[in-house]
Amino acid sequence: MAWKITPLLCLLVCVAAVGAAQPRTQLLNVCMNARYHKEKPGPEDKLHGQCSPWKNNACCFVNTSIEAHKDISSLYRFDWDHCGKMEPACKRHFIQDICLYECSPNLGPWIQEVNQSWRKERILNVPLCKEDCESWWEDCRTSYTCKSNWHRGWDWTSGYNQCPVKVACHRFDFYFPTPAALCNEIWSHSYRASNYSRGSGRCIQMWFDPVLGNPNEEVARFYAESMNGAGLHEAWPLRFGLLLLLLWLLS
Repeated sequence: MAWKITPLLCLLVCVAAVGAAQPRTQLLNVCMNARYHKEKPGPEDKLHGQCSPWKNNACCFVNTSIEAHKDISSLYRFDWDHCGKMEPACKRHFIQDICLYECSPNLGPWIQEVNQSWRKERILNVPLCKEDCESWWEDCRTSYTCKSNWHRGWDWTSGYNQCPVKVACHRFDFYFPTPAALCNEIWSHSYRASNYSRGSGRCIQMWFDPVLGNPNEEVARFYAESMNGAGLHEAWPLRFGLLLLLLWLLS
């Protein structure tokens, strides 16, 4: 009886292994599983200010877009002016950063699972266009901060972030000596400074003119196809080996 069961068990193992090797498919037009994100992207006609480019298809709600423009918003109680008044030109980039993070449905290829109280998913190594990193750094270099990683290490006893005791405030270019350092480090490698330029179809833009369409859709599609193709290529040797094993047992 055992010799009859063995091929059946092998077949079940093959099916399970092949299924497990399937590439992730939910990479396009998706929202993160995080505190303020919608379950699915959709129109939000009244998105506020710098979040408005995503109004045709957004992962954020209107209230989220309004809060994103406040100095200390109810979203995360984060104070941009923790080392004195941040220059308006610099703050503009951080508002765009929040809008991209909260509103974009085109970050699927870089979404990773995490186990945090305020979110179950995050983005990792999103390739930001070269010009976006450079202008962010250039406009912020004369503003002041006290940390190079803004995700952790703050003093929250007041209800919003303050610099840790005995940590000095310095200009941005002290903590972030290059545009790449700023993009890569400020949010724990959520972003990665890309060598590609805007319009290349290979890097994510922090902001865009909605009249010209959303260029990040093409970028997400390119990386999603690359990832799915790599997944199929990696799964093929396993599938072929299991098929040979099954044929040998059935013979």
